[in-house]
Amino acid sequence: RKSALDPEAAALSGGNLQKFIVGRELDRRPSVMVVNQPTWGVDAGAAAHIRQTLIELARSGSAVLVISQDLDELFEISDAIAVMHNGELSKPLPIAEATFEKIGLLMGGAEPGHAEHALETS
Repeated sequence: RKSALDPEAAALSGGNLQKFIVGRELDRRPSVMVVNQPTWGVDAGAAAHIRQTLIELARSGSAVLVISQDLDELFEISDAIAVMHNGELSKPLPIAEATFEKIGLLMGGAEPGHAEHALETS
């Protein structure tokens, strides 16, 4: 919550500070944006606004890299998902091909081709 009409950023609560920082950077309309956990600590309405603004930024031609533990959020705003495992980054998986199961297997260290094989049923 704001403690004054024009507070210093340090005076903002965690969620409001998150909204302030993400909003400030999105307003700049950067050509490249890297965000880590962009909606942590913010209310549902603010989170939806942040996600929509990131989508619009990407559609306008900016490169947007979102680092998040929230798979629902990643599925909503991503064109592709890559997974870090043991310091290695997987090949990006187009969102049209991504499932929670495939992402889970990649998180466990499966190679993309092996992840699909592991999901096959007899």
